[in-house]
Amino acid sequence: MLSTNPFVRVFALDFSKAFDTVRHVTLTDKMAQLPIPDEVFNWIVDFYDGHSHCTKYSGEISACADIHASVIQGSGLGPASYTVTAADLRPVHSGNHLVKYADDTYLIIPAENSGKYDEELAHIEDWAEENNLRLNGAKTKEIIFRAKGRRGQSAQLPPLCDGIVRESSLTILGVVINDQMTAVDHVSGLLASCSRLLYALRVLRGHGIPTTSMNDVFRSTILAKILYCAPAWSGFCSAKDRSRLDAFLRRCQRLRYCDSEVSTIAELFEEADESLFHRILANKNHVLQSYLPDRTCSQYNLRPNVHSKELISKSTQLNDRDFFIRMLYKNSY
Repeated sequence: MLSTNPFVRVFALDFSKAFDTVRHVTLTDKMAQLPIPDEVFNWIVDFYDGHSHCTKYSGEISACADIHASVIQGSGLGPASYTVTAADLRPVHSGNHLVKYADDTYLIIPAENSGKYDEELAHIEDWAEENNLRLNGAKTKEIIFRAKGRRGQSAQLPPLCDGIVRESSLTILGVVINDQMTAVDHVSGLLASCSRLLYALRVLRGHGIPTTSMNDVFRSTILAKILYCAPAWSGFCSAKDRSRLDAFLRRCQRLRYCDSEVSTIAELFEEADESLFHRILANKNHVLQSYLPDRTCSQYNLRPNVHSKELISKSTQLNDRDFFIRMLYKNSY
């Protein structure tokens, strides 16, 4: 969007107690429209049927009340059930996008549609009311991304929305995104969090934990936290960000919390990229397959390629930071 618009608005929407308020009757009506076997549908209906609640206080127990809402947060079926509930929530205007991950919902509006944000939010509120949900304006946030260069800097930003706070950074699925589209805030948060974890490692070593076990703990806690969603944000790291991460890893090596063979952050990022990319290529049903269309057949005898995916056109420096473009062009001759 930033390649054709001076700015893009993103609204991080919050539905109050979303998992707890989905009506079973609404959910099963939507489930019935899916091409799933009858026995699976009947099993889901049975799973949600027959739940009740009572309260015990001062030795007295209230009468039981049947539960007709809630997809039981924490259950294996809960996130998928909410996804089915939210499947019919779509933007009103062409060019706007709704990105959903379970109950995390993001409305993306380019500058050309900026004046229509109120219609989109009103539509979302109406949808929420129909589905027994409530859009929490107090927790709904907005962030604006500007295009690089004079076009983005000279653009006049829209006025603030009533009741919605405009932020310079947001935490989206555990990754901190700022309005400059850099990873500096995420890296700072990571280093602060991982530094606190070093205290736990020091306590473990004080209890005589073997070196091999210490390495395992380091990889499953600190290293796992650093590499969480790395393909999504590592491309936005500056040389300074990578230097800070490398310095932290060297510090861990000096303190003997990890072995001396721990790779540099650049090598760790590359391993994470390659691992995800190969998992996508190997699984035709992978959720990211839709972003990687197959290459069309050509009548020309071209040089062989390590993948059969279509190359995505790129026109800006921002494109080069994208995981898909990085991997498609890296794995092309």
